[in-house]
Amino acid sequence: MASNERSIDYATIEMLDKAENDGVGTAFGRAASMKPCPIGGEGSCCKMCAMGPCRLPSAKNRSETAQQRDERRGVCGATIETIAARNFVRMIAGGTAAHSDHGRSVAHTFLAAAKGEDSNFSIVDEQKLLQVALDFGIAIEGRSARDIAIDVGEAAIEEFGKTHGTLRFLNRAPLKRQQIWKEQEVEPRSIDREVVESMHRTTMGVDMDYEHLFQQGTRTALADGWGGSMLATELQDIMLGTPVPVRGKVNLGVLRPDTVNIIVHGHEPLLPEMLVVACQDPELIALAKAKGAEGGINLGGICCSANEVLMRHGVPLAGNMLQQELAVVSGAVESMVVDVQCVMQSLPKVAECYHTEIVTTSSRAKIAGAVHIDFDESKPLEAAREIVRRAINRYPMRQKALVNIPQHSMDLVAGFSHETINYLLGGLFRASYRPLNENIINGRIRGVAGVVGCSNPRVKHDDAHAKLVRELIKNDVLVIQTGCAAMACAKLGLMTPEAAHLHAGPGLAEVCEAVGIPPVLHMGACVDNSRILMAATAMVKEGGLGDDLSDLPVAGAAPEWMSEKAIAIGQYFVASGVYTVFGVSWPTLGSEEVTRWLFEGMGAIYGGRWAFEPDPEKMARLMIDHIDSKRKALGLDKARERVLFDMEMRRELEAV
Repeated sequence: MASNERSIDYATIEMLDKAENDGVGTAFGRAASMKPCPIGGEGSCCKMCAMGPCRLPSAKNRSETAQQRDERRGVCGATIETIAARNFVRMIAGGTAAHSDHGRSVAHTFLAAAKGEDSNFSIVDEQKLLQVALDFGIAIEGRSARDIAIDVGEAAIEEFGKTHGTLRFLNRAPLKRQQIWKEQEVEPRSIDREVVESMHRTTMGVDMDYEHLFQQGTRTALADGWGGSMLATELQDIMLGTPVPVRGKVNLGVLRPDTVNIIVHGHEPLLPEMLVVACQDPELIALAKAKGAEGGINLGGICCSANEVLMRHGVPLAGNMLQQELAVVSGAVESMVVDVQCVMQSLPKVAECYHTEIVTTSSRAKIAGAVHIDFDESKPLEAAREIVRRAINRYPMRQKALVNIPQHSMDLVAGFSHETINYLLGGLFRASYRPLNENIINGRIRGVAGVVGCSNPRVKHDDAHAKLVRELIKNDVLVIQTGCAAMACAKLGLMTPEAAHLHAGPGLAEVCEAVGIPPVLHMGACVDNSRILMAATAMVKEGGLGDDLSDLPVAGAAPEWMSEKAIAIGQYFVASGVYTVFGVSWPTLGSEEVTRWLFEGMGAIYGGRWAFEPDPEKMARLMIDHIDSKRKALGLDKARERVLFDMEMRRELEAV
């Protein structure tokens, strides 16, 4: 397959051609040569015990009597519905575990920082600390920030293993949504408990009612979105600073020819924060120049670690998940520093062909062939300096004949946290979502869409993200993004204010130009999807758009998803009342009954439901139709007369 058929991104295409010339294998080539298992892909393969694996092909292309269907079971008697549900719930549990273990690590570091223990971290955003304390029911009046932070840290850690009650952040949701969760008995009790119970229930011989399995899957997903992920985001903001708009650059062209290039890749932002500090150390910069790197040290990022340091420091994005091998292929990277999640085991193999050193840093994750430097959270800057020093010493090993940095990069504006959007819309003293709601009500903005998720070599890289988002903003839908999806659209220039005039519909463009924002807002890493939950909740609480998340003219999508984390995210959005569409493939297609329940049954219970559509333009139409249906239900489908208020009319408003 030609490189331009694998990606729409010029830098990626260029590096794929170079990889082929250098004799280096990549994920793109492996995906082309390795066909996915059709039975496993539909969720119809069970390997929960040694009596299997049991493969139950779907009956969609052959006639089958009811009796034959009933006889189509695993060795233990499990039906295809049970098997598909078990597999789906295990994906939710895996994704929740990934996000929430990240959150636990942040919580422990936060508590150490609050206590003033040997650490380079501190409390930066005291205003957000007070807000979280109030949400947790912690007293703040007359108390020092240090004492409040200690209580918040201890309460956060308790959320992972508490023995009574439910998660504290559930009280942030609209009251109607809280009542739905209570009635359905899906309120998460503690984060770890829900993951463990999901694994237990999906073990052979335990839970064999697919609707009952999905009840636990929903509870587990909510423990992610309104628990582990939300805790990670909030504590990181308090400790590292809540993001505000910042300019940056994206794509492999951010690498520099005369500079020590260090790439940070993964999902936990604590070490990357220290790498930012270490890369600005005058002593280390002088050492780099002494080694021949006249430009000093250049830090760039891949995946969600990149999104974190971009939002807080403007560190450039080298690319999304599928570009991690290609950064090494450029021949210009001295060190790639990885922690957890979405890291390819192939990196050390690719690095063998160049001078790049792959460095693992998490106690949870090592890779054969990589150097391991353990990140001690009590002395993080020490580890960061060692990593930077090792990278500097690699610079003289660079083989100039193998260096080819793609000359492709794009400007972007990132850092649109929930708080920032609130401020931009209302100012310092009147921060409010009211202008957003009013412009949805008057029709300038049709609705809001969250387009998130991964990159997947089973589809053309970045293509589905690009087509979907362009179609949405053209139809006056404001788009908010996180993770690799955000990088895909940033590379196309959709995250600059100028993009509103060039690509958005007239109503959305008018609002964006008035406020000074892009039509596509970068909200952070994939763990920061909780910011989207908070933004949607703020829209409900502002009024005029219903009294629950399921009333809002909003929709979500993950057009190129690949990770279990995406399934967990999608499930907590659906359970929160949001219509959510996935592309690429769908993991329950082997069971029509289970798929129908997810696509229709969940909607009857939670007001949000799943959908599957691999064609991005059809996906856009599904989302726009859903948004329009919500507008109609709210009575916003009729044109409203624009009224110029005179002074008397204004006085009447103020009196009310």
